[in-house]
Amino acid sequence: MSRYTDFPGPDGLRVRGTVLVVPGRGETHATYARLGRRLATDAYRVRVVDAPRIDATDLAGSLERFAGELTAAVSHPQLPRPLVLAGADTGAVTIAALGARRDAGAAWWPDAVVLAGLPGYAAGAAKSWDEELDARTSCPVHRGVLTGDTSVERGSLAVAVPEALLDAAYAGAAEIPHLVLAGDADPLADRETLTRAVKALPSARLAIVHGAHHDVLNDLQHRSVAAEIVTFLETLKNGLLPVVSIESSAW
Repeated sequence: MSRYTDFPGPDGLRVRGTVLVVPGRGETHATYARLGRRLATDAYRVRVVDAPRIDATDLAGSLERFAGELTAAVSHPQLPRPLVLAGADTGAVTIAALGARRDAGAAWWPDAVVLAGLPGYAAGAAKSWDEELDARTSCPVHRGVLTGDTSVERGSLAVAVPEALLDAAYAGAAEIPHLVLAGDADPLADRETLTRAVKALPSARLAIVHGAHHDVLNDLQHRSVAAEIVTFLETLKNGLLPVVSIESSAW
């Protein structure tokens, strides 16, 4: 059985690049099927990997092992560039922490990253599955996907992310382009820390999704969020020059 879930682009179209999706706490490949299909429709190769397993007593080893998993994921077969790593929750934290190492010679080193739902230092306080769902999303479809997936680890958001891992993620200064996505209704976000970290990055954009909760890639606004990601991917291919600019608008 494959360790990855792949979403190839439409037949007959040239692949425009690869998006490697890294899930967060409690999530599985199925969590990102909707996003994978949508990005693949725009001729991007999408591959979803397993969520990182973080050992709080061996953070360096955990990062090294996950870097090895990323290397395997981009090498078999060799995935087309540009390569963008897109992580959610601890997937985003792990990507950011790895980026802080500036290992530009590694096979997995990306051309850009998308960091979604970066958590703050406080653990979630959900006492039931319904409360955890409320923290994650208000999208009924996504709530159904999470509830129906027996592999989802319930209660995972109540487990604090190791502080040293968050320190490494928020102190990262990798020069590759960053798109950072946060929901303004995310109860796990620390907007002040997040804003400060994004401003310290050499090339980053912080996009706030109005009404979105922690699972910002899968909340009610998922179409607009996917469009923001595609716009970022196209801008990346255009040398970070905007493909579309607004000259005049009444809204």
